[in-house]
Amino acid sequence: MTELRAAIEAFLFVAGFPLSLEKLVDLTEADKTDVKEAIVGLMNDYSRPHSGIRLLEIAGGYQFRSDPTLAPRLRRLQKERVQRLSAAGLETLAIIAYRQPVTRPEIEYLRGVDSGGVMKTLLERNLIRILGKKDVPGRPLLYGTSRYFLELFGLKDLNDLPTLKEFAALEPELAEALPLEPSDR
Repeated sequence: MTELRAAIEAFLFVAGFPLSLEKLVDLTEADKTDVKEAIVGLMNDYSRPHSGIRLLEIAGGYQFRSDPTLAPRLRRLQKERVQRLSAAGLETLAIIAYRQPVTRPEIEYLRGVDSGGVMKTLLERNLIRILGKKDVPGRPLLYGTSRYFLELFGLKDLNDLPTLKEFAALEPELAEALPLEPSDR
């Protein structure tokens, strides 16, 4: 079992993206139960205090990530400037994340402005993807978040997005400024 854990640890370390349980089973040619047990053991090893690395379940797979509390120190390592999203980009991304699948006209209705340029940027950055076409006249494209979106924001799946109650608990004035219907997330 020690050799299996070492192999899984190496695969996860080398991969630049989350590896699913199924992929790890294929790579190690081991039993799924043994692989899962090894992953749980590694997660426990890397969750100890004063460890700068965590093994997290993200975007349907497992990936090593740095401890978020070390972010200020790790920023020193970055040589190039972090590309940030504009307020319009974040707003559009939030609409897509919470309402997907959603069409561009629906996004523009909610935002009250044209969203073509912002959506192009989100597509180029691989944060959103085209899911298909809506079965209505004109057949507009349907948009949703990408797997990279989950990776970037450290989410296991879309259910990990904060709810309206969680937003309200953080900033009550924000919840009042942006009233949402109860059926919204």
